[in-house]
Amino acid sequence: MNQPLAYVHPSAKIAPTVVIEPFTTIHKNVVIEEGTWIGSNVTIMEGARIGKNCRIFPGAVISAIPQDLKFEGEDSTVEIGNNVTIREFVTINRGTKALGKTIIGANSLIMATAHVAHDCIIGSNCIIVNGVLLAGHVEVNDWAIVGGLTAVQQFTKIGTHAFVGGGSLVRKDVPPFVKAAKEPLSYAGINSIGLRRRGYTNDQINEVQNIYRILFQKNYNVSQALSIIEADFEATQDRDDILTFIRSSQTGIMKGFRLE
Repeated sequence: MNQPLAYVHPSAKIAPTVVIEPFTTIHKNVVIEEGTWIGSNVTIMEGARIGKNCRIFPGAVISAIPQDLKFEGEDSTVEIGNNVTIREFVTINRGTKALGKTIIGANSLIMATAHVAHDCIIGSNCIIVNGVLLAGHVEVNDWAIVGGLTAVQQFTKIGTHAFVGGGSLVRKDVPPFVKAAKEPLSYAGINSIGLRRRGYTNDQINEVQNIYRILFQKNYNVSQALSIIEADFEATQDRDDILTFIRSSQTGIMKGFRLE
């Protein structure tokens, strides 16, 4: 552990192979596991739990208290999985009593200046691009990509393998496997490129596309579309994931296909 000009609280639990660059501050009640690199001028505050082989770049602030007036100083954490990269000036706030933690899943990339608010859950293999703002209680499921300068309203969810175009305003849930763009945020097709990169077959992609044609491109309301999908499509993991996501949505899902 190298920190000739860094401050590390004596009670922080830092693995021997962690590298800490000068001018970084690490507070008490922090755990950092093997192989992680902490760049210069990083601030890691109370409640951070950082996994193995992470990279945290200069200027990041991890586990600051929530920007939430209901926060009363309760114990809470930020939990960062293994192999996560956090770029310059990212801010990640710890949880409140609502959930108790903010979570960043393994192998995710949080690009420069992004903000992850209290009680957010980001899955594994996600990419949060530069300048993204996630309000409190947002969920971003595995393999999702959120484009630069996107703002995500509190309590909204972004589904597995979804792609949200840059500069979007996310006020409704974004279902799995889709591309979302325009204003107001709308269905813009299937994330077929991302799915192929992750090993999906043409048959699987076609199934997802046909499901979303029923949901977003026909003149059915959501309840009618879900009933048709359940009746007409063979039960598969992808079909069931879509149905479960939409039926569990608390804010409602984004709009269907729109012409300019």
